[in-house]
Formats: sequence, structure tokens, C-alpha cells
Amino acid sequence: MEQYLEEFVHYIAVEKGLSQNTLESYRRDLKKYFQFLKSKNQDCPLKSSSQLIAEYLKDCQQKGYAPSTISRNIASIRSFYNFMVQEGKIEENPALQLETPKIEKKLPRVLTAKEVDRLLNQPQTDTFSGMRDKAMLELLYASGIRVSELVSLNISDFNPEVGFLRCSGKGMKERIVPIGTVAINYVQKYLHNGRAKQAKKVDEKALFVNHHGRRLTRQGCWKILKKYARKSKISGEITPHTLRHSFATHLLENGADLRSVQEMLGHSDISTTQIYTQITRRKIREVYDKTHPRA
Repeated sequence: MEQYLEEFVHYIAVEKGLSQNTLESYRRDLKKYFQFLKSKNQDCPLKSSSQLIAEYLKDCQQKGYAPSTISRNIASIRSFYNFMVQEGKIEENPALQLETPKIEKKLPRVLTAKEVDRLLNQPQTDTFSGMRDKAMLELLYASGIRVSELVSLNISDFNPEVGFLRCSGKGMKERIVPIGTVAINYVQKYLHNGRAKQAKKVDEKALFVNHHGRRLTRQGCWKILKKYARKSKISGEITPHTLRHSFATHLLENGADLRSVQEMLGHSDISTTQIYTQITRRKIREVYDKTHPRA
């Protein structure tokens, strides 16, 4: 089973150029599925059936898995068997006829402009960590980049002269994102007064480093944001993606066109970006209901 799994993961990594996080999701989903097969005395996934896969998905439902998780599991299993068909190891894909559960699309959490200000004003910039954290939060909101893109940034990706940031998104697709003067100023302050003293490795290329002078991790960034989210006392959970959602929504509310926002976010399909127009329309409706005399 392990051999088939690694062959498949290698294939999707090389042929499809998927991110490390996506690869790990596929690997995790398939390992759980293979463990289920073993519990049913089926040691070879190539001998599985649509009935057995359906039993596995029913087991997932009984364990309380969310519809989105089950849907992702179906996609992982279906992709695995597609690869096996392609390799000539099986004749047909037993997962083709599986029905994907309907997923209720929830609008993402968006902060108000005042809440963003409150969050971004939490770091105290008289220390290395404070300067770095302030620069990170300002850059996240100014660019709308993902946390994985943020921690992957190198110093050479930051171009303050022209006000742009170069980042690699999903599938290693590179894009150029504009950033404002506020974020630029705080990143420069961090580079000159914080990072230069902290980065012990001369050859470290990372823009954001930890106290050991090495590249900051995704988990490290999450911890930093959670700390300031607690301090800001904003109700509800705040994640790096909350700033990304807020960035997109605030742009659209202030007149940005959808295609430009799509480019900045790095969405390959504009339908992914369109969810933010729903948030904007909802906001317009709320304003209308509160202010129109005959609403």
C-alpha cells in the first residue's frame, strides 16, 4: 500500500505541481482510507470496490466528518484510482460513481476597517519581535497573500522602490502584488533595525526570521497572529486568511474591479473571487436597511 501511495504522491507533485500542504492532505486522506481497507481484510487497494469505498465514506460520516472533509476524501481517492488506471494497474476507477456531498458555502469572516486597525496596532515596535510582527501583519493586510506565501518570501522578493512584492502561490505560480507605503515603511524598518541584528546566518534569504535567525514557519506565524488577536479583543476567531478575506472585501467595497482582485489574490478561477462580491452585496443591503426611510 505504501508503495502505491508514494508513487501517486510523486506523480501529483511532479506532474501537477501541487503545494506541499496539498500533497500532505492527499497522503493523509489515502492513509486513512488504506487503514480502513486493512480493517476489512483488504490489503491491496487495487482490489477495492465502489461498495467498499462507499462503506468507508459512510464510516467517515458516522465519525462526524464535515461534508467538506468527506468531499476532499472522495477527491483524493478518485485521483488515486485515476492514476492507477493511467498506469495500467487497474481497468476502471471504482470511485467514479461516488456522489460528492453538498457543501454549504459559508461566507468568510471579514474584519471591519476599525477592527483591522485595532489588530495591526497591537505589536510594540521597540523590540525585534514587535518590529517583525508589525511588518508581517501590515504586509498580510496590504497584499492579501496567504500565510504560506508570506513565510516563503525572500528579501529579494520585496521591492520597496516600485512598491511591489513577488510571491509564489499554489502550484508554484509566481505573481506580482502591489503593496502600500505603510506596509513598505514597516518592512523597511524591520529589515534595517530588526532583522539585520537577528539573522545569524549570513546566507539566510528569508524575509521574516525567528529568534534563531532562521526562516519563520507557518505555525510560528499562526501563533503570532493568535497572540495579537487575543490582545485586540475582537470577537470570533481570527486567522491569517481573515486578513486575506478582509483585504479582498475592502478593495471591492472601495471600487476595485473583480479581475484586479483575482490577480492580486492569485485565484486561477474568478468564481473563487466572486464570493467576496456576495459579502459586499450583503454589506450594501445592511446599509440600505439601516438608512433608507422606507426600507
